[in-house]
Amino acid sequence: MNSTAVLERQNEILRRNIETMTMKNNKDGLSRQESSFYHTMVKEWHQNQHEINHKRE
Repeated sequence: MNSTAVLERQNEILRRNIETMTMKNNKDGLSRQESSFYHTMVKEWHQNQHEINHKRE
């Protein structure tokens, strides 16, 4: 597996986790710890997207 494939797989996992956290937030709200974790995942997802796009160029 090359590094782009690993980043794409990681992004897919992050996207699913972000989606789950978003649904929980909309339903019940998030605790401070969950909110912090959610924001960290979103930042990591964006960074990975940037790296994938940079490698494709």
